[in-house]
Amino acid sequence: MVTSTGKKSLKKVPGKKQRLGAFGEEITAHYLQQRGDEILERNWRIREGEVDLISLGSDGIFHFIEVKTRSSLAFGHPLEAINREKAHRLQRLALAWLATHGCLGCEYTIDVAAVLIALDGSHNLEFCAGIL
Repeated sequence: MVTSTGKKSLKKVPGKKQRLGAFGEEITAHYLQQRGDEILERNWRIREGEVDLISLGSDGIFHFIEVKTRSSLAFGHPLEAINREKAHRLQRLALAWLATHGCLGCEYTIDVAAVLIALDGSHNLEFCAGIL
């Protein structure tokens, strides 16, 4: 794409992987809303990383959710992508969000959602609360 100044635009068109991830995040957000959570943030990002979803449960607990979406098990179950290092990075991001929103000391959990999408478009959601 060329802009009127003759420079190329860096606007990225979402690829299959990004669309798949966004679909998994939407499924997870719907699940959270159905259980009574309020979605506070989607794809909250700072230099250190990104949190896919942040919600406030009806119990007053903040939830920081990493969503892993796969269209097959060829590369393993989506939950296998969460290792100790990634879990601790999520915890640091959660504390950063809480600090920037004046909520340090508030109760929170780090959760993971695994979404597996079948060829026919059906999906399965596995939600693991409190991985740390």
